[in-house]
Amino acid sequence: MSSRPPRKRAARAIVLDAKDNVAVATDALAAGETIPVGDASVSLAEAIPVGHKFATAAIAVDAHVYKYGEIIGVAIQAIPVGAHVHVHNVLSARLPGDAAR
Repeated sequence: MSSRPPRKRAARAIVLDAKDNVAVATDALAAGETIPVGDASVSLAEAIPVGHKFATAAIAVDAHVYKYGEIIGVAIQAIPVGAHVHVHNVLSARLPGDAAR
């Protein structure tokens, strides 16, 4: 009888690059959950849908938002740690039309 090593639990959120100040939810996450992210944990301020981003560090107004180690946008309002990061609080650096907002 062979024994298998214990299965590693899949991460519920991932940071794609060390420069990133957001993580991506790989599962639907509930408000109030504490999610391990790298060597730290983030307490979620609100529910985060699967595939969406949340702040792993506070992001000030006009500060860059980093994903993939690249600037993906600029915060249009202060974004606290654990908050949903999406079109309501980020002006995209990549999507057409956002520059006109």
